[in-house]
Amino acid sequence: MVTRTEPNIVITGTPGVGKTTHCEVLAERSGLRHLSINQIVKDKEAHEGWDDEFQSWVVDEDKLLDAMEDDVSKGGCILDWHACDLFPERWVDLVVVLRTDSTVLYDRLKSRNYPEAKLQENLDSEIMEVLLQEARDSYSEEIVVELKSDDSDQMETNIDRIEAWIKQWKEDHPEGHDGSS
Repeated sequence: MVTRTEPNIVITGTPGVGKTTHCEVLAERSGLRHLSINQIVKDKEAHEGWDDEFQSWVVDEDKLLDAMEDDVSKGGCILDWHACDLFPERWVDLVVVLRTDSTVLYDRLKSRNYPEAKLQENLDSEIMEVLLQEARDSYSEEIVVELKSDDSDQMETNIDRIEAWIKQWKEDHPEGHDGSS
């Protein structure tokens, strides 16, 4: 088992909550690597084809996890995706679930020209707290954090909080961490 000297963080939430922006800024400030799962799916062909109705790739989770294993086992990754339950617990030190107001989310998704079915599915998912529940069901409650992401002030506060968490993680694991409890 590889000892990680930097934590792995999952930043998840419904499309449109600001995951990628959070990840990009956090990677720039912290030195951790931003791994866009959508990009890995495309680049490593970890999919079973294209879904026309939802305008997205149908992910092959086994291929995806195999493609990510080496990078993530070293630590220092920020995993950016709209789901989190497929990532093994041993990979994950913190799960940040970004949430946003449904009217703000509607406007963000509409501006992306999402097909109506995809827009409605994502709004329903956010309103029903689907991704928050998925995170709570998949990981120990101590590592799951829910943060609001309605505007740039909240994003700035979120980034500051996550940076402070990274600093504390490093202080708590001076010899590194092997991903076990």
